[in-house]
Amino acid sequence: MPVPVPRQRPVPAAETAHGSAGPSMSSGAGSSGDLTLLVIEDDPAGTLSVPELLDAAGTRVRIRSARNLTEAERLLTDDVHCILVDLALPGPGGDELGPLNHVLRLAPRHAVLALTTSGDAERAAEAVRVGAQDHLFRDELDGRLLSRAIRYAVERKRADTVQVKLAESRLRAQENARLERGLLPTPLLEGSDLRFAARYRPGRSRALLGGDFYDTVRTPDGTVHAMIGDVCGHGPDEAALGVELRIAWRALTFAGLCGDELLSTLQQVLEHERESEEIFATLCTVDIAPDGRRAGLCLAGHPTPLVTRNGRAAQLLPYDDGGPALGLLPRARWPRRQVELGAAWSLMMYTDGLIEGRQGPGEKQRLGQDGMLEMINRQLAAGLEGEALLESAVAEVRQLNGGELTDDVAVLLLSRNGSGR
Repeated sequence: MPVPVPRQRPVPAAETAHGSAGPSMSSGAGSSGDLTLLVIEDDPAGTLSVPELLDAAGTRVRIRSARNLTEAERLLTDDVHCILVDLALPGPGGDELGPLNHVLRLAPRHAVLALTTSGDAERAAEAVRVGAQDHLFRDELDGRLLSRAIRYAVERKRADTVQVKLAESRLRAQENARLERGLLPTPLLEGSDLRFAARYRPGRSRALLGGDFYDTVRTPDGTVHAMIGDVCGHGPDEAALGVELRIAWRALTFAGLCGDELLSTLQQVLEHERESEEIFATLCTVDIAPDGRRAGLCLAGHPTPLVTRNGRAAQLLPYDDGGPALGLLPRARWPRRQVELGAAWSLMMYTDGLIEGRQGPGEKQRLGQDGMLEMINRQLAAGLEGEALLESAVAEVRQLNGGELTDDVAVLLLSRNGSGR
């Protein structure tokens, strides 16, 4: 039954030219809202024997016709918006939906309509189930119905494509989040009376992991080892290198290395794993004696920790003879300094992201260690400790900066209340 057509026009050269097959879902119709339909049918009379339809909304539908799938592949150019597949086309091995499945594989981003007779409603429904946007009955078809079906199919396919991309994006984000969470450390402090807290905030947007890294473990002799470090840069390569250094530090610590020997070995790891010789990392390590009253401290170009003892005001640990950052000098040395902690104390280790923010919105001057120390003492005076202290510190630094911090921030807090010793 030929389709009633309100308007016809000669087929322009662009409509008859065979373009290279490169099926892709067009971003939409042209500037005039026109659509292009590719019809695949083997009816010699041609169900759609006209080059163009014009619907009530003024949308023109240009029509291309192919007698078989081979010809359809030649006519399937980038400006095709929708494909109408005749389910009466012969399929390989008697597969009734073989031609439709072939088209769905050939043009996964195109809208597809299935054409059949009203007496074959079951196959029409099956066509929609396997991937067609809709079905049309040949004996009920007219120009208005076809034009509307094409528009709806194109919009439905576009919406489906968007939903698929959103779902894929969510899955990738979830996978990345699980991966990055798996790369964050789990402190190993079983048997220790020390309390542990940490906060981590990467500078990269939508990332869970940056170039900062930290870890804490207790070795069989009762010593608690903690470290915090910062790989220069903020990208995924720096994040990966930070994870490698953290894992190496844990392995070397359990192997019995400490102080200069440990840092020298870590520098070798850095030199072998970094992308370029310009990459370096700062590091701060502490090893707390089994009695919890003293610690060894090594600094490799890293900010010195701060400590509060017996509830008094926090202060920066004095350390003027630390070594250079890892990766700067091939034969560097990192002296270990003994620090007396006392019976009750809190030790806070941090990366420079905590001190390089601004002193206030619009200010040019950095917060610095002195500004951080003042802020921490104010929060301690307000009764904050542990997780609450770190959460408040990171939040206030961000607020002072007037917005998101551009650098990664890692803060680690170890505390001992002095009871039982």
